[in-house]
Amino acid sequence: MARSRISQQSLLRLFRRPTRTLAPINNRKVTSEKSLSVDATPEQDQIFTQQKQNEEVQQYTELVRDFLDPADFYRSIRNIGIDFFCGIPDSLLKNFCAYVTAHADRRKHVITANEGSAIALAAGYHMATKKFAMVYLQNSGLGNCVNPLTSLTPPQVYGLPMLLLVGWRGEPGKRDEPQHMHKGYVTPGLLATVGIPFQVLPDYKEGAEQALYDAQQHMERSSSPYALLVRRQTFLSYKLPKGEDTYHLGREEAVQTVSSILNDYDVVVATTGMLSRELFEYRARNRQGHERDFLTVGSMGHASTIALGIALSKPSRQIWCLDGDGALIMHLGALATVGETAPGNFKHIVINNESHDSVGGQPTAARHGTFDIPMAAKACGYREAFTAVTRDEVLAGIDRLHSLPGPVLLEIKTNRGSRKDLGRPTRSPQENKHDFMKFLSQ
Repeated sequence: MARSRISQQSLLRLFRRPTRTLAPINNRKVTSEKSLSVDATPEQDQIFTQQKQNEEVQQYTELVRDFLDPADFYRSIRNIGIDFFCGIPDSLLKNFCAYVTAHADRRKHVITANEGSAIALAAGYHMATKKFAMVYLQNSGLGNCVNPLTSLTPPQVYGLPMLLLVGWRGEPGKRDEPQHMHKGYVTPGLLATVGIPFQVLPDYKEGAEQALYDAQQHMERSSSPYALLVRRQTFLSYKLPKGEDTYHLGREEAVQTVSSILNDYDVVVATTGMLSRELFEYRARNRQGHERDFLTVGSMGHASTIALGIALSKPSRQIWCLDGDGALIMHLGALATVGETAPGNFKHIVINNESHDSVGGQPTAARHGTFDIPMAAKACGYREAFTAVTRDEVLAGIDRLHSLPGPVLLEIKTNRGSRKDLGRPTRSPQENKHDFMKFLSQ
């Protein structure tokens, strides 16, 4: 009965909207359409266009569209006593996550290895301080959270409150990528099933403050987590400065360099995010087939274990895993499994740009000078592991991997960032799987 009640209350909150005060969006005034059309940023153009529409329909409250300023939301969170933030960045939360990265005390903001670790971190913080923490994540990361959310935080176990800020990719009725559609559909039901009440975060300041008040009341009363679902385009833009390039290569150039010298019979498993998209475009641009590449469009952090399953089953083929630093760190224990099973045909390439590039460029643990991917691989049983920085070093490194028995690893250090016009795969995951399995059977 308790689960049913929580589910009904949470679903009602999806559609409840506190009374709003009609005003220029975030109190930002625009002087003239002409001034915006010349020097305005895309964000300012977006605000101006929406403000004009709001003025035209302001008597119809239900037609007004707002954007939540990350700075306003951050201050509102601080006002309910939350000053500790942790989690994994998400594309729908990237503007808020970037603001937190830029303004929160570094000792009170931790980008964790995975979302389950963030739940545990927030639990420890609460026990040490009696205060609530905020855990931010994409809804795809809820899978990593199910264990601690069902065996650690519930009031029937330890009763550990925290506020979850969840990017709602694949929201029903919204266009999205295939890997997000099913997760988006099941997200409300998943939260209800694990006993976490939730509501959609309103896109205006007064509504957001009311939602935070609801969350605070629940956490204080029930000593358990509360979730806010964040729809697309809820936040105004806020970007971290890119900084100066440190390395010789960008990720796309590294992907192209690696792909150009692999053998036609080699098998590739590419990690989620920009890397798979860049690999797909490289093949299309060079009029190559896509059958040799498995694009892990979801399941972040699992590409190396997928590659391992193939390597153990196809010992006569060279299996190449193209990984990223954020994905590798998310399930770093996979290195131990690869090292233990030690397939001689397993070749692991980690393109390390020290950031979660696909979701705003927030830093990963790889940014720390003491973090050493090749050393970690060797400690887990990889036969060889080394680093390349220049294109020539990458070419020499691939030749070396070809000649060495696996498991072996090459880390390629690159700058962060990607092309704004980078496309997405035009073949469906089912088509990719069909072509890939046919290629494996050859």
